[in-house]
Amino acid sequence: MPQMSLLRGLAAATALALALVAPGQADAQAKKQVKLSHATAADLGNDNHMVAWIMKNYINEYSDTLDARIYAANALGEERAVVEGMQLGGGATCHIGGTAIHNNFVKRMGVLDLPFMWRGYDHAHHVLDGPVGQSLAKEYEGRGIKVLGWQDSWGYRNVVTTKKEIKTAADLKGLKIRTIPTPTYVAALNAMGASATPMAFGEVYTALQTGVLDGFEHAPAVVLTGKYYEVTKYVTLTGHLFGPTVTACSMKEWQGFTDKERAVIAAAAKMAQDVNRNLSAQRDHEAVEALKAKGMIINTIDKAPMIAAASPVQDDLAKQIGAEDLLKIIRETK
Repeated sequence: MPQMSLLRGLAAATALALALVAPGQADAQAKKQVKLSHATAADLGNDNHMVAWIMKNYINEYSDTLDARIYAANALGEERAVVEGMQLGGGATCHIGGTAIHNNFVKRMGVLDLPFMWRGYDHAHHVLDGPVGQSLAKEYEGRGIKVLGWQDSWGYRNVVTTKKEIKTAADLKGLKIRTIPTPTYVAALNAMGASATPMAFGEVYTALQTGVLDGFEHAPAVVLTGKYYEVTKYVTLTGHLFGPTVTACSMKEWQGFTDKERAVIAAAAKMAQDVNRNLSAQRDHEAVEALKAKGMIINTIDKAPMIAAASPVQDDLAKQIGAEDLLKIIRETK
């Protein structure tokens, strides 16, 4: 009898504990997931992860109904597939990455990735915060993607090679240089004399290691945090492309959030954008110095021949994608 009483007491206590805990568990399970995807390393030394990290922490701090998580290094798939999934309302909630991948969905966005076009960070900010950025964001909404922020790549994109040292524009001739699989980037690299080789970002390290590629092109911060100094030796400061980044989110998921939730996510993206931009020049310089310390050889180059060849390439590419009006605004923006 005492044993039965003890069992009944334990059962009652367990039921009471479950009743007390269950509401909290239910609340946690009911939280809407905000999945933040990007292709680069989970390292605060690169721009994409810093933006994702700020957004995650801001959302989780200021919302009781959202749970933000980061999926770095293509954990949810290669970038193009991630954006395609977002259009359908599946997979990632938001993707943070270079505008180049988005050229596949909004052709006119390719105007942001024309070679030797940007005069500096301020020039890019004024363009993206003005009519050009607003126009492109509106076009993207029609394709199921909501733009929440325009950020900087931490450093202009440079040519990085494994064995051949690039000191003049002529040295690029015939080299297989990986670039983003988009027509604008391919045309830009080919115009510089290289043999542009489109390839998904997740395949680049191994392709460099095995000699499939002679090099690739990216910003110093990505070269550093992705540890590409392990399989390359030279960085040539071509500064051929700036490659803004964008925080792009699924419209289907966006419409499923409440007004309060949308306000929190938008505020998180704005804060991340502001921090990202304020750190750009500093992070670029720090990454170059860190690559030197890793043993990489950093070369400057006379860019005059490439810059001279860039203007007609800009005109031609802008015409191909129907963005001549946007190019005119970019050139005229102070």
